[in-house]
Formats: sequence, C-alpha cells, structure tokens
Amino acid sequence: MKDRKLLNIELGRISAAEYKGLPSSGLVVVLDNIRSAHNVGSAFRTADSFGIDKVFPCGISAVPPSAEIHKSALGAEDSVPWEHFDDTLDAVAALHAEGYTVVAVEQTVHSLKLGTFRRESGRKYALVFGNEVSGVRQDVVDACDFSLEIPQYGTKHSLNVSVSIGVVLWDFVRQ
Repeated sequence: MKDRKLLNIELGRISAAEYKGLPSSGLVVVLDNIRSAHNVGSAFRTADSFGIDKVFPCGISAVPPSAEIHKSALGAEDSVPWEHFDDTLDAVAALHAEGYTVVAVEQTVHSLKLGTFRRESGRKYALVFGNEVSGVRQDVVDACDFSLEIPQYGTKHSLNVSVSIGVVLWDFVRQ
C-alpha cells in the first residue's frame, strides 16, 4: 500500500481567530532570556501546534513583530497570545497569582524526570524554558514550584531550547 502526503487543504487547519477561541489547555510557556529570535519563533510555532494558551517572552527574548521570529514561527506569533515581561521573576509572580504551578525545565539537584511526572487534571502549569547557554536563571528556579528535566543518555547533557519545548509540551499534552 502506497502512502500519500496530505495536502494543506486536507489538514483541517484553523484560523488565528479560531485558535484564540479554543478551550484553555491550562498550559503556558515562559521564555527566560532566550537570545535567539529564531528559537522564540520556534517556541511560538510549537505552542500553536499543541494549542498552548500563551507565550511569555521575558528579558532579552525577542517579541513580535520580528522578521526573525516570523521566519521560524510561520505566523504562529499571530495566533498564540503573548505578553512580555522585562524580568522573568515578574512573570513567575504574576502566574503564581493566577493559580499556575510554575515549573522550571532545568537540570537541578531535585528535578523530576520527564516521563515519571504526571500532570494533575484541572491544574494550570507554566513551563519556564531558559537561555541557550545558561539555562533558567537560578533565582527563577528558586521561585518555581519544582523543576522538571528531560532524561538524556548521550555525551551531551543539553538540547536546543526549541527542541526541549517540543519534547516537554508533547509530554504534557499527551497526558
């Protein structure tokens, strides 16, 4: 049996306006000083793919409109709501005040391994992803409710932040 790629018109894509009317996923993404606008764009595109409620670019993270963001977001920066905070700690405080469990995606002494963590039904989660070189700032890790890490088995102990966002969001959404 031969297989055939689906045409774009067969994918059932929704409009940016329809995206904003989707029911809440209970998930938001916080970007802690992401230095590459391409990684920010990828975060928007991945957030759109998984129906995430909002993206919070913080600190030096680029914000729309941006040609570099658009290059990798492919328009997702127009569908996914976003809000910039000058300091990630302010975003964490605001999300806590809104009832979110705030999770640093980072390798820490007490981090939980992705795959063993189970998302609680009805709970809202804010997932904090860090800078490409230094990760999530330590004071931000301290302000989070807990840390979650992606198990890795090779010689490298890090993934590109855009890849990490995809892996973690997939795990949260599939639950």
